[in-house]
Amino acid sequence: MTKEELYKELSYVNYSRENRKKYALLVISNPDLIPMILDILFQVNDKTSCRAAWLLEFVARENLDSILPYLDRITENMHTVHQDPAVRPIAKICEYLIQAYYHRNNNHTKDYLKAEHKDRIIELSFDYLITDQKVAAKAYAMTTLYLIGKEFNWIHPELNTILEKDFNSNSSAFKARARQILHKIKKDSK
Repeated sequence: MTKEELYKELSYVNYSRENRKKYALLVISNPDLIPMILDILFQVNDKTSCRAAWLLEFVARENLDSILPYLDRITENMHTVHQDPAVRPIAKICEYLIQAYYHRNNNHTKDYLKAEHKDRIIELSFDYLITDQKVAAKAYAMTTLYLIGKEFNWIHPELNTILEKDFNSNSSAFKARARQILHKIKKDSK
């Protein structure tokens, strides 16, 4: 499949789970498509980039190992993604990576995710929290920062400060996740 054919095929990707899963399985069985998906994803002003983000998120959900060889490219460029429908999948991919990295079971993410990748994920997650983003991206960023904050002791105090400061001015969904994360930080500090 050429990049042009893939671009056209992405027009059929929609937000339904069944649809995204169908295309994710196609990509997982044809991993040579991932660089082309990334090309389209990082054409950040093109509406089709959002569809590429949805697809990449589902690929990561179904088989995280398939995106691991592309972590340099993903983490170097993820900060350029700015359309709301694409930001949420990027935040979710970051959460998947960090959850896998800190999971007690051995997995390939622990071999691939390097310090510079974590630094970029930390920076992006804090950016999502302090800028005008949708709640889902903020919620995924909270979880990501909470988990990575177990390794980097400066993160939890910063996260705590941001969540407490923004608590009353945000939605019920934000408050629910923030309450959960603040409780975990408090419990961990004892």
